[in-house]
Amino acid sequence: MKNLLTLVILLFPTLYGWADEENTVKKTTDAHITGHIILKETGEHLPFMTILLKGTNIGTATDETGHFFLKNLPEGKYTLRVQGVGYKSAEKEIVIVRGKTQEVNFEISEDAVMLDGAVVTANRNETDRREAPVIVNVLSPKVFENTNSVCLSQGLNFQPGLRVENNCQNCGFQQVRINGLDGPYSQILIDSRPMCSSLAGVYGLEQIPANMVERVEVLRGGGSALFGSNAIAGTINIITKEPLYNFFQVGHTLSAIDGESFDNVTSFNGAIVNDQRDAGIYLFGMVRDRQAYDHDDDGFSELGKINSTTLGFKTYYKPTHFSKFTLEYHHIKEFRRGGNNLDRPPHEADVAEQADHNIHGGSLNYTLSSKDYKHRLNVYSSIQNIGRESYYGAGQDTNAYGKTKDFTVVGGAQYSYDFDNFLFMPSSLTAGVEYSYNKLNDLMLGYHREINQEVSVYSAYLQNEWKTGRFSFLLGGRLDKNSEIDDPIFSPRLNIRYNPISDLSLRASYSEGFRAPQTYDEDLHVAAVGGEVTLIQVAKDLKTERSRSYSASVDYYTTWGPVQINLLLEGFYTSLHNPFVLEEIESDDENKILERRNGSDAVVKGFNLEGKIAPHKSVQLQFGATLQSSKYDEPVAWSKDPDVEACRKLLRSPDQYGYATLNLLPFKNFSAALSGTYTGSMYVGHSAGYIEKDVLEKTDSFFDATIKLAYDIKVGRGYTIQFNIGMQNVFDSYQNDFDKGEFRDSGYIYGPGLPRTYFAGLKFGIF
Repeated sequence: MKNLLTLVILLFPTLYGWADEENTVKKTTDAHITGHIILKETGEHLPFMTILLKGTNIGTATDETGHFFLKNLPEGKYTLRVQGVGYKSAEKEIVIVRGKTQEVNFEISEDAVMLDGAVVTANRNETDRREAPVIVNVLSPKVFENTNSVCLSQGLNFQPGLRVENNCQNCGFQQVRINGLDGPYSQILIDSRPMCSSLAGVYGLEQIPANMVERVEVLRGGGSALFGSNAIAGTINIITKEPLYNFFQVGHTLSAIDGESFDNVTSFNGAIVNDQRDAGIYLFGMVRDRQAYDHDDDGFSELGKINSTTLGFKTYYKPTHFSKFTLEYHHIKEFRRGGNNLDRPPHEADVAEQADHNIHGGSLNYTLSSKDYKHRLNVYSSIQNIGRESYYGAGQDTNAYGKTKDFTVVGGAQYSYDFDNFLFMPSSLTAGVEYSYNKLNDLMLGYHREINQEVSVYSAYLQNEWKTGRFSFLLGGRLDKNSEIDDPIFSPRLNIRYNPISDLSLRASYSEGFRAPQTYDEDLHVAAVGGEVTLIQVAKDLKTERSRSYSASVDYYTTWGPVQINLLLEGFYTSLHNPFVLEEIESDDENKILERRNGSDAVVKGFNLEGKIAPHKSVQLQFGATLQSSKYDEPVAWSKDPDVEACRKLLRSPDQYGYATLNLLPFKNFSAALSGTYTGSMYVGHSAGYIEKDVLEKTDSFFDATIKLAYDIKVGRGYTIQFNIGMQNVFDSYQNDFDKGEFRDSGYIYGPGLPRTYFAGLKFGIF
């Protein structure tokens, strides 16, 4: 860590030397730009569009009348860019002259299916989505809103290749699968920084409120060398909102789960930006109170109760036109409880899983670029501290209380340089170092278990991307030294993009990755099965898991008059060597023991199909489907019962799944959103307890449909009120064979996360 800090300190004087002081220090130049942005098709002025001076940290947003003003700009030749969700980006070359005020106006068109736009997950630098070397899908706030998704986990289902599942009736442990692989094979980032530890990953998807998110960028497969070695299935990058203009918004949603249990969610967010546009702060918060839900009236919950409060902010300061500090902080206080006798202390319940989380997280980021934007430096650090009081027990056990402390810190520096020509075409070189440290203490005295884990990872990466409008070639590698592994591991990454015509992108990629055999992982939570507690331990000879991934895709864009279309077909193939599996071993007198071991090699392969169609500005259709096969080379035993056959299929991994959304604007201020997810049949292990013997079950398929109607009312200038109502899981496609009573297998849960649920909401905003 000291070596990393030393390197960063040495880099600062060099970077400051790039930018001439005359241009980097903010001062009065009396060089201003004013203008407006209108919709090309109607001439309507567009409010709250983002205007950026590329190569600098200068930006603003149009006001409620669609006008903007940038003042005291640095002299020179620049590119002015305008962008906004649902609209095509546009750019104009300008020459800024001291003492001169210019008027620059834009006419832009709608981009209903988000064919264009900038993304950062490809290389941590803003890149046009079409020119990114890898496929980066964008989940916008509109998707969260139209599907009534109050948290991250609910919205992720509406992306190709992604599926969120609930793995426990008691505690509600969720994970997201990408291309059929378990949650630990994916890397979850916040503002491009890895901040979800193994403990945070257990409930973290449900703890991130939707109103904290500007957008979610999803990269399937290994992709860039900039991201960690465990980004085998893919990367989910949560881009948090940044203040660009002043506003305040508050809303409340009431949901009735099966008409019986209520889920109340109150959220607020707002931003304040100073007149100079060099400082601002964004505030967000959410309070959630969900009652437990008992589907089969056995007195035991299928969905546990949740009481949570999230508060946070993101602020920035721009000391010069070419530098920027960003600080983000969030605090999550969450209590969740499942089982029975929920109004009594947990040790008076037959089964209880209870967790009381207190999470503090934040990041500090500094960026600096040269005036010509060829040199860019990014120095960052992130910290997360989790305290958890828990009870995981059965049979009114007074010894099942536990306490967990988890501390994570990440720090790094990244440098990029743009070559006008390197070897054979323009390119961008990126190099970086990163250090992550995690310390976890998990104490459960009643089960004689204490885990003390300290994991340090030193990483360095180097990649170069050669790019033109027609062709890009990204070659890179990442070197990771994990404290749990003797030798450093090198993970190469290769991506190729070719555009034979402007509307057709062909891509191919290759990547390698690994998972270190650390003690605590996402699946090392305690569960109740058959009236006893199931614990997970790690085999002493557990080896590092390695992976190789290949993908190829065809991405087609076209516009026929008012009709916009984007069709994508992607094939993927991932081989796993020494994959981690859970196998039941001899249990002790009190508990059932599962051991994480290395299983037979496995292959996950298949196709993703995605379509976006907007035949009219008032109609938008999006759909995605995945067809896959997930198998071990040799059968893997999931039960110690000799009568239960081992299985080659990866459990809980359906061969088909997908989603569809349809947004309609039949008349002004009124919208209707229809959405649905399909989950095909899959194999799920069903452990004895409520049933007599372990059984490998093949589940039914499910279609979970949602409808939402919303109406916006403008009250005066800058005030809006929205009313919305709707229904989730319209056809009540929900699991109907839950175990009952205290001897149930709490992990025998699959299918949609909610039964039929009615909701209504109210939202008020000042802009």
